[in-house]
Amino acid sequence: MERVIGIDLGTTNSVVAYFEQGQPVVIHNAEGSKLTPSVVFYKSPNEVIVGDLAKRNLVLYPKQVIRSVKRFMGARYSELGAKLQGIAYDVVEGPDDSVLIDVGWDRVSPEQVSAEILKKMKSSAEEFFGEPVEQAVITVPAYFNDNQRSATKRAGERAGLNVLRIINEPTAAALAYGIDRNVQQAVVVFDFGGGTTDVTILEIDKDVIEVRSTRGDTFLGGDNIDEILTKFLVERFYADTGVDLAADPVTYQRVREVAEKVKCELSTTVESVASIPFVAVAPNGAPLHLHYAVSREELENLIEPLLPRLIECCRIALDDAKLTRTDIANVLLVGGSTRIPAVAKALAKFFGREPSRILNPDEAVAMGAAIQGSIITGTLREVLLLDVTPLSLGIETEGGLFTPLIPRNSSIPVAVHKQFTTVRDNQTSVKIHVLQGERRIAAENHSLGWFRLTGITPAPKEIPCIDVCFQIDANGFLHVSATEVTSGVSNSITIESFTSVDPEQAERMAAEAQAAAEEDRVFMRRVSLEKQGASLVDEFESLIADNEKPLDPMTVQGLREAIFRFEVAKASKKLDEIERAVDGLQEYARILGDRLLAKRIESLEE
Repeated sequence: MERVIGIDLGTTNSVVAYFEQGQPVVIHNAEGSKLTPSVVFYKSPNEVIVGDLAKRNLVLYPKQVIRSVKRFMGARYSELGAKLQGIAYDVVEGPDDSVLIDVGWDRVSPEQVSAEILKKMKSSAEEFFGEPVEQAVITVPAYFNDNQRSATKRAGERAGLNVLRIINEPTAAALAYGIDRNVQQAVVVFDFGGGTTDVTILEIDKDVIEVRSTRGDTFLGGDNIDEILTKFLVERFYADTGVDLAADPVTYQRVREVAEKVKCELSTTVESVASIPFVAVAPNGAPLHLHYAVSREELENLIEPLLPRLIECCRIALDDAKLTRTDIANVLLVGGSTRIPAVAKALAKFFGREPSRILNPDEAVAMGAAIQGSIITGTLREVLLLDVTPLSLGIETEGGLFTPLIPRNSSIPVAVHKQFTTVRDNQTSVKIHVLQGERRIAAENHSLGWFRLTGITPAPKEIPCIDVCFQIDANGFLHVSATEVTSGVSNSITIESFTSVDPEQAERMAAEAQAAAEEDRVFMRRVSLEKQGASLVDEFESLIADNEKPLDPMTVQGLREAIFRFEVAKASKKLDEIERAVDGLQEYARILGDRLLAKRIESLEE
C-alpha cells in the first residue's frame, strides 16, 4: 500500500506526519525540526527557498520573502482592505480580481506559494522514507469556504501530491485525541493558530466522531498579536525619539521579528526584553537602539480586545450544538497561540474548567491528518468521521428569497434534493443562483456561482418539475445540479472558483441573521403579498380583456384603479401600502366572485 502523509499547512508553521504501527509520527525536516516555517523566499527566478532559511531572510529581502500566505488563499483582491496591514511584500490585483504577490521578476499566486511549502513537506517525507511519496491528506481551517478549500487542493496538486482528502483542522485534532481512547464525551477543540481561529464541538463515542458545530475567524490568530505588539514598540520608540520605524519596511520587519520572539517568551516568563541595536539614526547622526522591557501584563492589556472575539466563537458554537458549558467534558487546545496564558485563562473562565494540554498544539493537526490517511487507505480500522458544513447553502427563488437546501452544521458528506417549478407560462429556462449564508433575503448572502438550465418543456407556470440537487463531498466541495423531470435536460456546477465568502463577514453571518430576523420577516411578508397581488392582477387583466363576457364600464374602471394602486404600492416597497393595495384587489375579487356566483345561480334557476 502506498504511503499517505498528513500535512498541516499552517499560517506560521507547517507539519508533516505519517501513521505506522498504530501511532501517528511527526517527520523531521532536513534542518532537524518538526516545524517548518510557512515562509517562502523567492531568491531568484531559478531559486526558491522554503522554511527556516527563508525566514532568516525576512529582514534583508522583505519584498521577496512571503509569509502568512494562507490568509490570501481563495481570496479576492477587492475584499482584502485592511487585511494587508503588516504585510511587507507587495500584494497586487490580478485578473478577475484575484490576488497576486509581486516578487520583482514575477507575480505569483497564493496557490503557487503554498505549493512551494507543500513541496518542502513532500521532500521531508521522501527523505525520511527514502522513496517517493505522492498521497496526502491536507488540513484547512474549519471555517474555510469552498473557494479556499479548492485553492488548497490545487496547491497540493501543484506540489505533485494526490490530495486524497481535505479535512478540517479541529476535526483532525479530534482524531488525534480520540484514537484508541475509547471514550464517550463532548469535547471542544479550540484551534488558535498563527492566522486563524476555529472552535469546533464534537461528540466522541468510541469509534464515532461527530462534529456538532463549528465557528471561526479566518483572520484572527497569532499574526494579529504580533502586529499589535509591533505597533506598540514602534509607537513607544517614536514617542521617545521622534523616529518612525514603520517608515522603512526593512526596519519594521526587524521590529516584528523581535515582537514575535517577545510574545513567545512571555508565554513562559513574566517579563521579556525587546532589543534591536542600531535600529535607526537620530537627526544628529547618532545611532539609536531599541531596548524595552515588556511584561506579560502589558501584553495581556494589548491583546485584551481580541479575547471577546475568541469567546464569542465559543459561545455561538455551543448554541449551534445545542449544548451547555456543563455538557463539555474537555477543552482541547490546538495551535501555538493557545500557549498564551491570557487565552487559556479566558477559556477557563468561560467553560468553568481548565483547558487540556494533552495534545501537542503544534503537531496534533498533522497527526490527525495522518490518521485520516490511514483510514482512507484501509490500514487503520474504520473510524466513522462525521464533519459539518459551517454555513447554510441554497438558491435564490422568486422575489429575491433565499431557500436553503443544506442548513448550517449539517453533517457531510451530504446530498439533498428539492423540487422547484417555473413562475411564468411557457418558461423554457431558469437561473440557478447558488448562495451561502443565513439571511432569508438572497441579496444579503454571498453568491457562490450560478448556471442556467435551458430546454425546459414549454408549459403553463407551476407545471414543470425541476429537481435541484446539492451535494457536498468528503472534501467539503459543493456540487449543484438541476434536472427538468419531463424532458430530462440537466446542467450542473462545481463551486471551486467563484466569489469567495469574505472571512470576517462569514464569522458574523449567523449573528447578523439573528439580529435581522425582523427585517427578513418583513421582506418575506412583502414578497408574499406581491405574489398574491400579481396573481390577482393577472386574473383581472384576463377578465378585462374577455370580449365575449365583457364587464360593465364601472367595474373595469374600478379594477384598473385597484391595479394602478397596487403597482404604485409595489414600487414604493412599503409594506403597509402594499397590504392596503392587496386588500383592495382582494375586495374586488370577492365582489366579482359574488357576482359570478349570483349569475351562475340565476342561470341554474332559469
